[in-house]
Formats: sequence, structure tokens, C-alpha cells
Amino acid sequence: MSFLQWKNEYSVGIESMDDEHREMIALINSTYDKLGSDADAEQIDDCLAEIFNTISMHFALEERIMRNAAYAEFEAHKNDHEELLDRLRDLMDDFYADPATGTKALEQSLSDWFAGHFSTFDARLHGLPEH
Repeated sequence: MSFLQWKNEYSVGIESMDDEHREMIALINSTYDKLGSDADAEQIDDCLAEIFNTISMHFALEERIMRNAAYAEFEAHKNDHEELLDRLRDLMDDFYADPATGTKALEQSLSDWFAGHFSTFDARLHGLPEH
């Protein structure tokens, strides 16, 4: 079952960013599938590490594009990236400390967290040049 679906409102009109957004949605959904199955903590840990690494690289791409375009909201957007990474680290730490409780926290917030960023901060990137 997919908990997060691609929506047109997530598109920023920059192919490389939209492709990475779709990849992140697939990773989140894969993690949800594992959370709802008999996957062990190590498999879920691997998913979380992959999400964290993918998102970190994606944020670096977004920030490069914003800097190159002299994007006026760069600092606020970058700050949101840092807050999102901090929250993901907290979710990961909670999961490592207590997988049962951490699983519930992940199920409740992972997709909402990303969807919120996509539909607000990233939506305002529409029309920026890719290079």
C-alpha cells in the first residue's frame, strides 16, 4: 500500500528535481511497506538510511539550483531543509532506541512531513532555471 502519491502540486517544473521527488516518494512507500510487514529492524534501518542519504543529496541539488538562480527565499528554504533533516534524524533515533514506538512515529509522520515540504516550499520553486 502506498501512503504517499505523486501529485501535480509537487511538481516544480524542473525535471531533475521532480524525478528525485518521485524517487523519494518511492523510498517512503517502500519504508511503509516494510513497516507494515514482518521486516526486521535492520531492514527498516537500511530504508531509513537510504531515505536520509537520498534526501540529503536532493537538498544539495535544490540548494545549488536556488543559489544559481539567486532565489529570494533561499535562506528560508535551506532552513526548512535543515529542520526536515533534523526531524528525520530524530525519527531514526527514536526507531533505533525503541523500534515499536519508533515505528508508530514513522507511520504517523513520514509522509506528512515530506508532502508538507513538497507542497509549500518546493511548490514556490516552479519556474526556476535548472542550471
